Amino acid sequence: MAQNLFNLAGRVALVTGGSKGLGKAMARAFAENGADVIISSRHENELQSGLKEILDGTGRKGRYVVADMRNRDDVKRLARTALEQMGRVDILVNNAGTNKPQAIDAITDADWDNVLEINLSSVMALTRALVPQMKERRWGRIIHISSIMGTVSKEGRNIYSATKSALMGLARASALDLGPHGITVNCIAPGPILTDLPNSILSDAEKKVFADRTAVSAEGIDGAGPSAGE
Repeated sequence: MAQNLFNLAGRVALVTGGSKGLGKAMARAFAENGADVIISSRHENELQSGLKEILDGTGRKGRYVVADMRNRDDVKRLARTALEQMGRVDILVNNAGTNKPQAIDAITDADWDNVLEINLSSVMALTRALVPQMKERRWGRIIHISSIMGTVSKEGRNIYSATKSALMGLARASALDLGPHGITVNCIAPGPILTDLPNSILSDAEKKVFADRTAVSAEGIDGAGPSAGE
């Protein structure tokens, strides 16, 4: 039984924010373990190259959808297109996210609304749209990508931490709603990972602080350089 734990043959996985970073790595892992995949992001050029890397050598099928998770109509279209093109979605990874570091007395309404829509509201909307077809088959796996910043925080991470904490609460409630239908809901709360988003907002000094507090950095594993954070 353990040998088949990661056998995803016949499954379809949708990963938002799947064109690069952690999202692309997860989509690749799904494909390597037998799942067909569909990825989304706002940038078609990144989706095209990302999907090629994800599928390379796996023999799996894949599609991409250009979607802006700030736009509720785009979220609905993503769900509809995924079902039309792939026939089903068995595994949903709500990975798309953003961060706008601001002190509490400097937060603008526009930035607050933007981060909440991407990090939290789109997760609810996409999950809501895809759950019915999972219920029909009495099988589904829903994974929200939260963050260690949902349980701890640092200066300026007011909006980000609020949304990542909220994802944990959303997962707990949804798990109770959907468990009787054979659908699991979980959160993953990664620690520091130097992907595009944190790399764009962290100073060199902040990266060093994260690296110094990381027991095993990428540098210690393969010479690729230190890990960092959010």
